[in-house]
Amino acid sequence: MSQTKATLHDALREAITHNDIDTVQALLAEMQPADVAGFVRNEDSDTTLRLINELPMEERAQTIAHLDFSDQLHVARSLDDNNLVRLFMHMNADERVDLFKVLDQTRQETLLRRLAHNEREDLRRLSSYAEGTAGAIMTSEYAVIPVDCTVEQALAHLRATAPDAETIYQVYLLDARHRIAGTVSLRELILARATAPIRELMRTDVVSVDTETSQEEVARLIAHYDLLALPITDTEGRMVGIVTYDDAMDVAEAEATEDFHKGATVGRLGAGLRQASVLTLYRKRAGWLVLLVFAHLFSGAGIALYEETIATYITLVFFLPLLVGSSGNAGSQASTLMVRGIATGDVHLRDWGYMLGREVLVATALGVTMALVVATLAWYRDGWQIALVVSVSMVAVVFVGSVIGMSLPFLLNRLNLDPATASAPLVTSIADAAGVMVYFSLATAILGLPVVP
Repeated sequence: MSQTKATLHDALREAITHNDIDTVQALLAEMQPADVAGFVRNEDSDTTLRLINELPMEERAQTIAHLDFSDQLHVARSLDDNNLVRLFMHMNADERVDLFKVLDQTRQETLLRRLAHNEREDLRRLSSYAEGTAGAIMTSEYAVIPVDCTVEQALAHLRATAPDAETIYQVYLLDARHRIAGTVSLRELILARATAPIRELMRTDVVSVDTETSQEEVARLIAHYDLLALPITDTEGRMVGIVTYDDAMDVAEAEATEDFHKGATVGRLGAGLRQASVLTLYRKRAGWLVLLVFAHLFSGAGIALYEETIATYITLVFFLPLLVGSSGNAGSQASTLMVRGIATGDVHLRDWGYMLGREVLVATALGVTMALVVATLAWYRDGWQIALVVSVSMVAVVFVGSVIGMSLPFLLNRLNLDPATASAPLVTSIADAAGVMVYFSLATAILGLPVVP
């Protein structure tokens, strides 16, 4: 399949180079909208516009929906008002509002004046919801039937109204106040008796959320209940839209990307990495790096505090990177596991005591294992005293680093901060400073050196 796609792309590039319009159109007809979008992402802006304009309007709308917002905006700016209105009329409601939001205010007002009343009001309503909420990602194109009808009447109603719906595999039954009375699958409708009342088929245990629910919670519910779509209600319980599983997948991808960025102490980029400017990348990375510089000063202060110990046993410095690195690595591992556990709902605040007890056992076992490995090297190089210091320190620093890495996400979550902020660089910096203090404190005690006042 990938070879076929690559061959199509090569043939399309050749046809574009030779200005062979017939071949370009024939090749585009063989490609899915998502594949066309994937192709034009790697082409220059003129080629992108040329290919997009060669597509029939319906496929053009589907292809544009797969592009990044910056590319969508570029295409929208190239269209006159009439063609932009036509494009909007062929887009799904949720994709239409996403493009609408990236337009400048003047173009938005021009577009609203040219749209039909129903589309205009729908666009205004959907664009009014706050980013990150269910309302901002829902679509208003869904299939509903009255609750007081038969299967035959329900199917007739769907034939008349469902062509514009984004999905009809799950149909919602609404009462007179437009509230959800139940749901029924299209499969159940097709297989049921024509005269059977819908009430006999419908399920009343419908999972739904309101428009202010976070998009992360929406994605979690769709995954948890294995739903094709999740109905969305307003504050009065009336159904106003649905979020489909593909939109939930987009949310999950965006959240995972954001957590990866936080895990590397990089702020939210907004646009994709390819579209981010040099200034944006600098600003998102500089703050944390400067902060971590000051965090590392604690490591330097710890070394300065034990200058006499280091001067007496200079060989201790040889093992310092090994021990400090082990502390940071153990902390980073523990932090990553906890952040992911909290994000997926596998771990909760009430589990801290249990997780701490288990981490103590795991960290101790890891520390002993690593101590046995490094003790042999220390004994061979510097004798049993240094081997004892290094091995005991290894157990201690791995233990301390692991507990820090496990506990910091819980602490941030308790303070209503994002646990993903407990990133590998942050945990490593804290664990490094703690490791230095633990190492030289144990060395001073075991080797019988005077404690620095």
